[in-house]
Amino acid sequence: MSLSHSPLGASAAVTPALALAALAPLASCQSGKTADTPQEKPLNIVYIMTDDHTAQMMSCYDTRFANTPNLDRIAADGVRFTNSFVANSLSGPSRACMLTGKHSHKNGFLSNEQSVFDGTQPTFPKYLQKAGYETALIGKWHLETLPTGFDKWEIVPGQGDYYNPRFIQMNGDTIVRPGYLTNVITDMSLDWLENGRDKNKPFCILIHHKAQHRNWMADTCNLELYEDQDFELPENFFDNYEGREAASTAEMRIFDHMDNIYDLKMNRDDKTSYLKGTYEAFYSRMDSAQRAKWDAFYNPIIEDFYSKNLQGKELAQWKYTRYMRDYLKTLKSLDDNVGRVLDYLEENDLLDNTLVVYTSDQGFYMGEHGWFDKRFMYEESFRTPLVMRLPAGYDRRGDVTEMVQNIDYAPTFLEIAGVEVPEDIQGVSLMPLLRGQHPEDWRDDLYYHYYEYPAEHAVKRHYGVRDDRYKLIHFYNDIDKWELYDLQEDPHEMNNLYGKPGMEEVTARMKERMKAAQEKYDDPIRTTYPL
Repeated sequence: MSLSHSPLGASAAVTPALALAALAPLASCQSGKTADTPQEKPLNIVYIMTDDHTAQMMSCYDTRFANTPNLDRIAADGVRFTNSFVANSLSGPSRACMLTGKHSHKNGFLSNEQSVFDGTQPTFPKYLQKAGYETALIGKWHLETLPTGFDKWEIVPGQGDYYNPRFIQMNGDTIVRPGYLTNVITDMSLDWLENGRDKNKPFCILIHHKAQHRNWMADTCNLELYEDQDFELPENFFDNYEGREAASTAEMRIFDHMDNIYDLKMNRDDKTSYLKGTYEAFYSRMDSAQRAKWDAFYNPIIEDFYSKNLQGKELAQWKYTRYMRDYLKTLKSLDDNVGRVLDYLEENDLLDNTLVVYTSDQGFYMGEHGWFDKRFMYEESFRTPLVMRLPAGYDRRGDVTEMVQNIDYAPTFLEIAGVEVPEDIQGVSLMPLLRGQHPEDWRDDLYYHYYEYPAEHAVKRHYGVRDDRYKLIHFYNDIDKWELYDLQEDPHEMNNLYGKPGMEEVTARMKERMKAAQEKYDDPIRTTYPL
């Protein structure tokens, strides 16, 4: 399946003629720096992470909707991972997995609503500090406790505000920084790179954006963009969830659960809105000039929307179109600001000595199955984009097709910094892949576990295992349902094969994989629900 023209599917291989269609041609994969190659100076790390940016909205993966030239620059000068996944598709848990290199049950942050991150535990920034690195974190944190392991940090409270955002500083003060959040985070990051660090030391900076998180409030300069662009509904937008009970009870359908005011900005008295107050709190953060531009754009759309009183499929199409346009507008600011970071590194001769990583905390649904949001182990939210621009001496270019997971980032950063990877880290370093190697013993399956239920969007707790063709999921807690998918024949995961005649051998094999993964990662669920 081509990733350049269709949503991310199951196949680990990418059609060579179509791969990276949006980019300049990439050189074939070559073997680069080896473990024995000396480094004159420790390598810097720039880790840029967004929230809810899904790979089908990044043009080096999928050219149908988005144009992201600056994100694509990273892949063009390095590698694009075509089988990149998370361990728990939710913001806080995903961040904890990234920081620790461990699954949720090991790092202790299981869910946004029920967990607090233990900041005393080891994390890769702490190991880098001990190795002489300066470390910084700017932007979204979302782990309930204050950051540890950073020489400099400044974070947004909770999810953050798109306009005139508040920031918590290291001294405990909360201040307001005027402007649009994506711009402000980049300004602060560049200021630290230029003025805030000891330039005699290697550095690691985590630039964590709120974008692309709900409710997709675009910068005023981008409000007019994409208004002439229409979008066909995904073929499974009106999914009836037959044979998938957990999917049928989730509350994340665009037609039913996307709020007219909070999500779609149609702000007037509307009895269907349950988040009007939250939207108005965000709206009130704008200054008079920002509000004037916002109102000038949205007021005619609001009048037109309520005058038409759309119903049924017409309303579904209207909601989907507004959602897509708002998402793309927010993405435009993100891509522009990634470009600013790349330009700074280039202008200051830092690119050759810096690993630049771009990813998201998980994927997201852009109408597939009729949904927005994430959480499920289904492909659109289980997958996440991952591209890396490699330092000088690392000649690997093009696609990396091996299966990787966000627990792998921590050991990768440690190895590239010359720091020994602790034995209790569960992820594996990606450095062999970046050197152009294809280890025969690379993992051939992935383990996933989602915990946040009961909670917003009503996605049942579940765990599962995926190999290069099949995926087995068990929904548990207040439900006991299994799902099995053939990702080769059913990449959109519409046909649950669990219990179907002829699938006994595959099911048994996948349960053995699941049991082995639970034992390998020491997930205590294996004692509660033995296989």
